[in-house]
Amino acid sequence: MDTDGTTSRERYRAQVRAEIKRYAWEQLATTGVSALSLNAIAKHVGMSGPALYRYFASRDDLITDLVRDAYRSLADAVLAADGGMAEVAYAIREWALADPQRYLLVYGTPIPGYHAPGDTTGISNEIMKVLLDVHEAHAGRGGPTPFDVHLVEHREWAGDHPAPSAVLRRAITFWTRIHGVLSLELAGHFAGMGFDPALLFAAELDDMLAD
Repeated sequence: MDTDGTTSRERYRAQVRAEIKRYAWEQLATTGVSALSLNAIAKHVGMSGPALYRYFASRDDLITDLVRDAYRSLADAVLAADGGMAEVAYAIREWALADPQRYLLVYGTPIPGYHAPGDTTGISNEIMKVLLDVHEAHAGRGGPTPFDVHLVEHREWAGDHPAPSAVLRRAITFWTRIHGVLSLELAGHFAGMGFDPALLFAAELDDMLAD
């Protein structure tokens, strides 16, 4: 056993799992999540299909690990953003553009028959907490909207964050607008339209900052 408390068997298992996930990401980039094949991954890493199940019990088990890694990576990027709304927005954009398949795995079309476990929600809540914090620093204008009133009794997603409903609404608006632009861009829906998606993203962000 090493000084960190791990055995050689545990280190080997971690290395094999990392190799399996590395090739799974490569496969997602070429075929998409719906065509993810454990048999193809097993062949690539030099083992039989049944042998791979010693490392991941099922396709969903592997997808869950990929989802956790993706959310953890995004949460770390958001937590490391130094500043306010603009810095957080661009941290999310840079993370998304660096690996579109990673972004689309967690924010793209839901995988038929797959349900992510609850702990992935906990990681995504770290991201939302940052959004609530940066929006709490910006005073809102005008009276409450109907959605503000609705959020008074529908704020479970915010956990124990003390933000008032107006801040919850602004954070959700921010979240939906930046992901709306990013999702359309990464799915290729702006291709051939003749404008720069980066400038559209900046314009959306400027509008939200002005509000």
